[in-house]
Amino acid sequence: MTAELHFAHNPCLRIFIELRVDMPLGEFLRAARESAGLSIDELAESTSIRPGLIREIEKNNFIHCGGDTYARGHLRNIAPKISVDSQTLIDLYNEEHSTEARSINDMLVENNVTKLPKERKTLSWKPLAIASIVILAAIAGGQIIISNSETMATPTVSESPTPPPVATPTADPTPIVESTVSPDASGEMKLTIAATRGNSNIHVVADGKNLFKGPILQGDSKSFSAPTSISIYLGSAGDLDLTLNGEALAPLGERNQEVRKTFKSK
Repeated sequence: MTAELHFAHNPCLRIFIELRVDMPLGEFLRAARESAGLSIDELAESTSIRPGLIREIEKNNFIHCGGDTYARGHLRNIAPKISVDSQTLIDLYNEEHSTEARSINDMLVENNVTKLPKERKTLSWKPLAIASIVILAAIAGGQIIISNSETMATPTVSESPTPPPVATPTADPTPIVESTVSPDASGEMKLTIAATRGNSNIHVVADGKNLFKGPILQGDSKSFSAPTSISIYLGSAGDLDLTLNGEALAPLGERNQEVRKTFKSK
């Protein structure tokens, strides 16, 4: 052991160390501890180092210290408790046990200039990938649901009220019936057709001329006049009331019955 020794203010221990400079570091530490009057348990309690690890160190076994950096740290912690300068122990350790080149960072750690680097935590890509897939699936599912809802929705068409249909004749039409009528004071026949009970199609021809052909709706009435003859077609005779020259005529047929009739002047 050739390192230069640095001692604390303990003359007795100084003499002790000078007499044992050729002993191994572990044995040197045990002798210094005993000279300082400390047991292993007392040293462990004051340094917070496990008693078992102190026993290994005193056997000159630093394997369980966790490497050179931690071993030197333990020596720095032990040194003031046994009244030995910490640099003396570090120098002795480096001569006997250091097997790797000391980096600048190790020396800074040993001298409390910096701290041991913390393990850098890295994020795993797997949880991020799974989360991304779940989010994308949820978005796609929402779009499909919205699309299906729009496809399945059918517009509601409002129905506007329509007029009741014109009655379609179902009964067999009666043959054309002719009636002779006296004209009024003006010398003409005057005919009024009123749809009092329902709708009907009518066709009116006067003296060979078409006066009207089409539907007449319930509540409406139409009047016609001619000097010689008026021929009529009624699609639903039972829904119509006729007045000829101011006199009401009896119904010419039943509902939905077609009637053809001709009125001629005398």
